[in-house]
Amino acid sequence: MPLAQPWRRRAVLPLLFAARRAAAQDAWPARGLRLIVPFPPGGATDMLARILAERLGARLGQSVVVENRGGAAGVIAAELATRAEPDGYTLFFGSIGTAAINGNLHSKLSYRPEDLLPVALFADLPNVLVVRADSPWKTLQDMLAAARARPGELAYSSSGSGSSLHLSGEMLKADAGVDILHVPFRGGADTANQLMGGRIDVGVNNLPSVITLIRGGQLKPLAVTSPERSPALPDVPTVAESGLPGYAATAWFGLQVPKGTPPAIIARLNAEVNAICAEPATRDKVEAIGARLRGGSPADFARFIAAENLRWAAVIKRAGAQVD
Repeated sequence: MPLAQPWRRRAVLPLLFAARRAAAQDAWPARGLRLIVPFPPGGATDMLARILAERLGARLGQSVVVENRGGAAGVIAAELATRAEPDGYTLFFGSIGTAAINGNLHSKLSYRPEDLLPVALFADLPNVLVVRADSPWKTLQDMLAAARARPGELAYSSSGSGSSLHLSGEMLKADAGVDILHVPFRGGADTANQLMGGRIDVGVNNLPSVITLIRGGQLKPLAVTSPERSPALPDVPTVAESGLPGYAATAWFGLQVPKGTPPAIIARLNAEVNAICAEPATRDKVEAIGARLRGGSPADFARFIAAENLRWAAVIKRAGAQVD
């Protein structure tokens, strides 16, 4: 049989590649997936990511392995995710920090937030201001009075410079007019240990990472940062109720994928996340640790991210926050 003419081979090759890509998408997922998480194990981000990974794996019929890449308030993990092959096998558990804060806080960033495409908003939760169980402060106003009497002497912890916890603390300082030292750590579990060990005066934590310690009497909550009280801690007032009207900071997390991931895969992932958010057992598990399931379309999530960028840019400017 005579060989095909070169121009014919050139015309056929793109069609073959397109057919192979389409077949691969139809077969997706044919193997396990990884979910890159931008904080260490043990904190709220990790807890929620593992809930999502377990349920997503069960629904897809493939394992979804959580890969914790903590450091730099999510920058390291986000950069890794943007460089991954956009084939649907690498997922990213995006956060308020990686999607809405880092781009407004850092003058130079090693990744572009827009290179992580929105799939679905998964959950949100309040942050909580906590102190040791033996602290003399019973209310947020007690702590702020001590800070005013001893400017620069008290210290608060967060899960890293540039995190939503850091910004929640800086917004509190700006609104209350107090000087409290920020001390960043690597994750929520680390900050709780530092607080209980007496090395920090106040912790700013995601609620799920300390709710067991609060219920066990090891930490004392002063206020939650959300606009309304948390159903998980109904007796704990909000920061706004505690004398700083207008204060509100809510952390959130959602599923993202590298830019270039096929739309059909994004649509399938979105459908599965929304189905997970509708599961009563999953909802009960998430609400028990102080979070709330969300859901919605990729377009909904994109609009939400855009609005959060505008809001946190204004917060950062007003608070004069800087990366330590």
